[in-house]
Amino acid sequence: YTLIICTGIFVIVALVITGMVNYSEFNNVSDPLAYVFEKINLSKVGFFISVGAVVAATSVLIVFQIGQPRIWMCMSRDGLLPKRFAKIHPRFQTPSFSTIVTGFIVAIPAMFIEAGIMTDLTSIGTLFAFTLVCGGVLLLPASENPVGKRFKLPYINSQWIIPVLFTLFIYGFWNRLISSLTNSINELEVLFIIFTILALIVTIFSFLRKLSLIPILGMLCCAYLMIEIPTRSWIVFFGWMAFGLIFYFSYGYRKSKLNKKTKAF
Repeated sequence: YTLIICTGIFVIVALVITGMVNYSEFNNVSDPLAYVFEKINLSKVGFFISVGAVVAATSVLIVFQIGQPRIWMCMSRDGLLPKRFAKIHPRFQTPSFSTIVTGFIVAIPAMFIEAGIMTDLTSIGTLFAFTLVCGGVLLLPASENPVGKRFKLPYINSQWIIPVLFTLFIYGFWNRLISSLTNSINELEVLFIIFTILALIVTIFSFLRKLSLIPILGMLCCAYLMIEIPTRSWIVFFGWMAFGLIFYFSYGYRKSKLNKKTKAF
């Protein structure tokens, strides 16, 4: 219910602000709500909204700050990171070393990086994780229910629904697609073309293998939102992911307990 209410509010707000100001003016705008009210000469309202946006972004980052050390602790226990990351503080019973490292990694770049890039990186990282989760659900056997008996993902056959939605997508974005293929192509248009190709591949697999509709929709929606994020954030994102992959294949792959069990099996 919370997700439904939040989604409804976001959709309504988006409709209102795009009715007040043309959507094309929001390119490279980090705080659209404040921009809209400043545009209509209500700068004081825009100021309070900006303060609220900072508080909201801070709360999200704090949640990430709390969760990230626990993730590194679990990775360390599996062997993907050095054992020091799994060290538990004797008094507070928290992963102290992981928490300190997380604080430095987040706090130091935050002093030098623009706020827009920080929020974009937060969005792109979250959307990428959601895309992987939705794709991973498709790889689970139909008989498996890894989250317990209380929850089951409803199966809806996407064989005909996804092709219809893809056709509507091509019809709605036909002019942009033709413009991307024929005119000078910038980085965002390249991402749009890549998304269209991936959507076509997913559509073909949905038709042939009758994949579940809900994870397909989740994966495509998150991927589309990702391609609308500015290119500079993609560069930082790929750089960070490349660093993680290099560390994994140089250290974590050899040390991972799961990998050792797989080889033994």
